[in-house]
Amino acid sequence: MIQKHILTIVSLFLSIVSFSQQWPGYTLYSNGNATTAYLVDTNNVNIKTWSGLTGGTGYSSHLEPGGTLVRSVKITNSVFTGGGASGRVQKVDYSGNITWSYDHSSTTFYTHHDHCVMPNGNVLLIAYELKTQAQLTAAGGTITSLSSTGIWPDKIIEVQPTGATTGNIVWEWHFWDHLVQNVNPSAANYQTSIVDHPELLNINYLTQKDWLHCNGVDYNPILDQVVISSHNTNEWYVIDHSTTTAQAASHSGGNSGKGGDFLYRWGNPAAYQATGTKYLNVTHDAHWIPEFPGVSFSKSGRLTGFNNQGVSTSQSCADQIITPYDGNYNYTITPGSAFAPSIYDQRTSGFGYTSNEGSVEQYPNGNTLVCVSISGKIYELTPAGAIIYTITTGAKSSQAHRYSPCYVNNAAPPQPTITTSGNDLTTSTATTYQWYYNGTLINGATSQNYTPTQDGIYVVRTTDANGCVNVYSKGYAYSTTTAIEELEGKNISIFPNPSAGIFDIDLNYSNPNKLIVVVYDVFGKEVFAFKNRSRIDLTDFANGVYTIAISLDDKKSVYKKVVVSK
Repeated sequence: MIQKHILTIVSLFLSIVSFSQQWPGYTLYSNGNATTAYLVDTNNVNIKTWSGLTGGTGYSSHLEPGGTLVRSVKITNSVFTGGGASGRVQKVDYSGNITWSYDHSSTTFYTHHDHCVMPNGNVLLIAYELKTQAQLTAAGGTITSLSSTGIWPDKIIEVQPTGATTGNIVWEWHFWDHLVQNVNPSAANYQTSIVDHPELLNINYLTQKDWLHCNGVDYNPILDQVVISSHNTNEWYVIDHSTTTAQAASHSGGNSGKGGDFLYRWGNPAAYQATGTKYLNVTHDAHWIPEFPGVSFSKSGRLTGFNNQGVSTSQSCADQIITPYDGNYNYTITPGSAFAPSIYDQRTSGFGYTSNEGSVEQYPNGNTLVCVSISGKIYELTPAGAIIYTITTGAKSSQAHRYSPCYVNNAAPPQPTITTSGNDLTTSTATTYQWYYNGTLINGATSQNYTPTQDGIYVVRTTDANGCVNVYSKGYAYSTTTAIEELEGKNISIFPNPSAGIFDIDLNYSNPNKLIVVVYDVFGKEVFAFKNRSRIDLTDFANGVYTIAISLDDKKSVYKKVVVSK
């Protein structure tokens, strides 16, 4: 039967206040290349100052639960230069001690701009990677002027801290693996139509050395998806994070079934030769608006970002869109057309202009916090557009973020766990519960236990007594029934699942001698492979979730999840 991940998350439940009031909390900012970061209250009183930090702030600063500062730091690189350069990420505790300092910088890669603090303590980073003129040409690129510099497409890496200065890259995704071109049939990535492949990036659209200049990255633990913003292509891209690294380099696998291809993109239909209006013009800080329980405007899958020249070449704005999420980890699109919506769903303006950088944040009372970077101004606006709060930072400040006092003062609790008994799911004890099915909230499913009624991915969000800690964990896989998928016209199921390590592949096929099976661990590493038999023996492997790739005659694989639980 099909097995799916269950994600267990703890998120921030926030109460609703009057639309005319400031949203309570502490605002974090750090000026560009500064060695100081500030946390101020809504009266602009300094609550916390991190001073004498090692290295200047490269671009962004965020907080983890418990008040740990996570900041990008600029270090010199002989190949990669330009705005938003960093190369290093640091964690600095509330007392000012550096608990982690990790470099991702060489002559072939270099981190820059934004990073995302994940609920499990890992960090998502944006990084350039160097591709030569020869590689560009082989990939179907037509520009020939980059022989001295090469081209710098972006990648996303997820780093798990392992020591004071070390980390494991546990997941990665590359734009370079998802290209399309329609000019050279003899080169790679050729398709006759660009618009028919919105899941791929046109290698010949605005090609230059610093091609994409991505500047924002965010993670949605309910959907297990990542959104990225690109300054140069004026788009937001959504990709599947549930993939292994191997799947992320392909066009299949993961919750979406599409591997690392774009699940969704918005802002500039011309980038994939679709008809439509370009609404993003120099965009930064793409992210999901958190789902606020009880707030009518809030829903999973609502995206927002800073739009530097969205109103005009002298007036910035922040745009929100409701994505056409289909409830099955994909987004609807009419073939040959642009992704919906055809226009933004909500626009906030009237706070001035910054030619570059900037951030935006939304709160449950409808207010919006904007960072007008170059002028060093941070504003909070009501839904009606009235400015009710201002900070002057004294210099360029790339981003600003507000956190509740309990988020700052309380460390994240141990990640919750889920157990299964028959068809029942039970999460560890918490204060409140909310279950989701395939990324969509299940109304009324607010108990510690839940009994699924259909196959899919079930996620539970819980809060502790503080009601403000935001973490998650990946738990056991689960399916309510035996579900069948087809591979090359053949029905396949795997059972029992979970098991102590023995799994049988039920292939409705008269000649199993063509069966090829490859097993990957949670990090995407191949750990086992065999041919011509239908039993998988993982009894010698550790408990956990494994990905099974099943193919016939080396043809396209079907990917399934199994759980070893002894």
